[in-house]
Amino acid sequence: MENKVFLGGGGEDYGTKQGLTLKYANRHGLVAGATGTGKTVTLQILAEGFSKAGVPVFLSDVKGDLSGLGAAGSEDFKLHQTFTDRAAKIGFDDYSYESFPVTFWDLFGEQGHPVRTTVSEMGPLLLSRLMDLTEAQEGILNIAFRLSDEQGLPLLDLKDLQALLVWVGENRQELSLRYGTVSVSSIGAIQRRLLVLENQGGAKLFGEPALALSDIMRTDTDGRGRINILASDKLMGAPRLYATFLLWLLSELFEELPEVGDPDKPKLVFFFDEAHLLFEDAPKALVDKVEQVARLIRSKGVGVYFISQNPADIPEDILGQLGNRVQHALRAFTARDRKQLKLAAETYRENPRFSTEEAIREVGVGEAVTSMLMKKGVPGIVERTLIRPPSSQLGPIAPALRKTLIDTSPIAGKYEALQDRRSAYEILKQRAEKAAADAETAEDREEEMSTAEREYTAGRRYSGTRVTRSTSRKTRRGDSFGEAMGKMVMKELKGTTGRRIVRGILGGLFKGR
Repeated sequence: MENKVFLGGGGEDYGTKQGLTLKYANRHGLVAGATGTGKTVTLQILAEGFSKAGVPVFLSDVKGDLSGLGAAGSEDFKLHQTFTDRAAKIGFDDYSYESFPVTFWDLFGEQGHPVRTTVSEMGPLLLSRLMDLTEAQEGILNIAFRLSDEQGLPLLDLKDLQALLVWVGENRQELSLRYGTVSVSSIGAIQRRLLVLENQGGAKLFGEPALALSDIMRTDTDGRGRINILASDKLMGAPRLYATFLLWLLSELFEELPEVGDPDKPKLVFFFDEAHLLFEDAPKALVDKVEQVARLIRSKGVGVYFISQNPADIPEDILGQLGNRVQHALRAFTARDRKQLKLAAETYRENPRFSTEEAIREVGVGEAVTSMLMKKGVPGIVERTLIRPPSSQLGPIAPALRKTLIDTSPIAGKYEALQDRRSAYEILKQRAEKAAADAETAEDREEEMSTAEREYTAGRRYSGTRVTRSTSRKTRRGDSFGEAMGKMVMKELKGTTGRRIVRGILGGLFKGR
């Protein structure tokens, strides 16, 4: 199908080809359906279609199955005959097996190239969402980011943020006068959340070299768009980290890409699998931001496709912007299920030949109810569609082949070595070391003066001259008890005890780093 991504066959006998028009592919879309109804295969054939059209794709591989895009299907596969029969039924005359250019990514650096960003690029809003901070704790995080900008303290990784929060705590009285209350308990709560995030593997997300967006928008030498696959099977163990990372990436695309209007085909297609994780318990400010990005990013040439079990998982304001729909079967066992099924059916343009609600309930595995945008962006009439078979391998590839594809990718070696340049942690550490050195110098000077005074006094006595003092060791009558205590404390601070305090506060943070 020219200028379209072929989806499958529609109509009563499935003989009418159904496709997604490339010109309207940046109007976003939805792939929904219950578990086991064929969403993953639909995602796979959409990625294949966009790649063949020269459009780069970014998707997350939650179950590990989508790695099969990097290998061609095989006639030895158990579903080979089923695939060929289906291809003939829907008029897929040039159906053949082929592999596609893939780039594997992995936040943990195990099943793909490491993917990182910096704490500064993530920003306080997404970090607060990631750590589920309260409003007061988010306020302190915003103060830390402001100080980072004002004092030239780059926040690249988690230890930079941890060090800066300690500095904020030490200077909380002065900062409270300027920014509002800065409590030790709130800082402690943030530090504990950072520790949890670190234990979940979140520390691997932050650092340099940070991901360059150009590396996920590549085309291969033959003009096909590269399919970027984020290994997410392990990442799903920390669902909030998974959702926040994908939202950050979407935000970066929105902020950095230039306006292109309505191109003939997208510059990138972004698939957001398990989309319900993005909106569960999300604050309104975050949902509003997602809505804004979804509304405006299409003018940057980026199409966003949400994959979820039920359309009800997507907020209504965002759902209304998803013009291209592939709806697999929904179960309707309870009153709530039936209500959601009815609501899902009402979002489609009716087809007089059948009931949309019944079709959504009845379609089998590999079938779907589809509606694609037509001329001038008008929603097409809903149609029952038999999804075409994939050309690439169905199921995960062997680890050896994955390693070969990683080692031979165009960005091999670019992100593997972690860089640790001078940033907030190193700058604050240097300040602490200087403060400790100054305290030690002051103590040594005090000791030298005391020694000189003792030697001078001893010399006067030896020469027979009586040394008299205008003041005695006794406190003067006008001295208060508080003044006497203050002098004693200052004397202690100048000595060894004072040096230990300085090192304990300023230097203890950096021990063992």
